[in-house]
Amino acid sequence: MIGHEDNEEVTFKVSDRRKFNPDGTLKDGVELTPEPPVPIPTEDSGEMTAQAAAPAVESPAESVGEDIDDMEDVPGADDPASFVNFLSTLATNAAAALGAVPHPATGQRSLDLDTGKYWLDVLGMIKDKTEGNLHPQESRLLEGLLGDLRMQYVTMVRATEEKLKAQAAKKFSDADILGKK
Repeated sequence: MIGHEDNEEVTFKVSDRRKFNPDGTLKDGVELTPEPPVPIPTEDSGEMTAQAAAPAVESPAESVGEDIDDMEDVPGADDPASFVNFLSTLATNAAAALGAVPHPATGQRSLDLDTGKYWLDVLGMIKDKTEGNLHPQESRLLEGLLGDLRMQYVTMVRATEEKLKAQAAKKFSDADILGKK
């Protein structure tokens, strides 16, 4: 390995930080704590009222970044305006366009490949423009998000093409294509 002596042993630690088992049950020893109510101003008065916050949903940045050992090592990770949260916002937009996230108002999933490709291009541009300027964990997170979202995009494009081919096959027979009637 470059930069290491031949006799030096390299070790890696992999931690599974997911809170749920594959079947959806809560892992042993994990406790979910509800978020405290968030004060929201009402329209009719200037007073603040407490409303329960929605249950925490794992963001794409968290699900892709599960292999990152300590997000505390990333500079500004707790800041709402951090680079990690910015990436999460862009990835969520891409995931929503690719049908991975239901629309908040309708609850329906929609597929918009052009918008999904736009958000993938934006994330790719950010990766190119920030090359060499990111914390190593930020860089891995961005690469992981891009890889997962690009695979989702390719899967959706292929599924759409197959669906269109099947519809065309039902609509036209070989006699129509060869000009025999």
